[in-house]
Amino acid sequence: MFSKTIYITVAFTFVVVVVGAFVRLTNAGLGCPDWPGCYGQLTPAHAAQDIARAVAEQGGTHGPVSAQKAWHEMVHRYLAGTLGLLILGIAITAWVKRKQQSPCLPTVLLALVIFQAALGMWTVTLLLKPVIVTLHLMGGMATLALMTWLAARHLSFKPPADIALQPRAALGLALLVAQITLGGWVSTNYAALACIDLPQCHGQWLPKMDFQHGFQIFRELGQTAAGDKLSYDALTAIHWTHRVGAVVVTLYLAWLAWRAAKVAGLRGMAVAVGVLLAAQVTLGVSNILTGLNLAVAVAHNAGAALLLAAMVVLNFVLFRGSKTQD
Repeated sequence: MFSKTIYITVAFTFVVVVVGAFVRLTNAGLGCPDWPGCYGQLTPAHAAQDIARAVAEQGGTHGPVSAQKAWHEMVHRYLAGTLGLLILGIAITAWVKRKQQSPCLPTVLLALVIFQAALGMWTVTLLLKPVIVTLHLMGGMATLALMTWLAARHLSFKPPADIALQPRAALGLALLVAQITLGGWVSTNYAALACIDLPQCHGQWLPKMDFQHGFQIFRELGQTAAGDKLSYDALTAIHWTHRVGAVVVTLYLAWLAWRAAKVAGLRGMAVAVGVLLAAQVTLGVSNILTGLNLAVAVAHNAGAALLLAAMVVLNFVLFRGSKTQD
């Protein structure tokens, strides 16, 4: 039952990450301006009058507030709260069964999900500050990665015939995490369409860019640290960097999957990484070609989460194989 709960929680974590992406992409992050409720109520239905008043004040539903966006935000909070309870149950059970296995990872997960709740609150109260929103995204991905590692401990894997790929797989995972972080920075700064042509950007390989302001960490949304409006050159720098990162990560993970496919015990995971990588590249290109179609953009976030999980499993098998040989 404990193992089944872990597997269910991994799947539920994936759902929470994808729904979080949907909330961000539908600009619903401020659908409820307070936390943890919505205008001090449990549901948007109970806050209907307050929401209607806010919609009227902003001049219609085109702004960040609407009944629909409030429901998007609150459904995500309900799901995240449920995930927190599942992880709490896993941590408690792990401590009860601590003689059978270490409760350290479940405890770290519990601490992470508490920090995630704080980031969720700050996302709203600090009005979508890019660094907070990006950290919130990465916290969700980290939760998925750690839950995947925890679930892998309860599965049986054939030891790989060769563990020489272990450091290379670890590097691949690190590169992927960096790329996902860049993707989060693109999304939270609304820079996904800063370049609308492919493979160049604004018809150039090196367009005019402002890295200094684009990658200022501590600033308000759409502004520089000095309070000036963030320039289009800064958004271009963010987008262009993510594209370059995509090329680097794609080439490296494609090579890694090719190498891993030659190793007995890793072939299935290598195929999974290769297929997910190809899908992710296709979705990334489709984001530009479709003008950031909502379904495509959400799928791109989901693909990143699945690719991360696959890379975690690959690293787990290599790590477990090295421990077996020791």
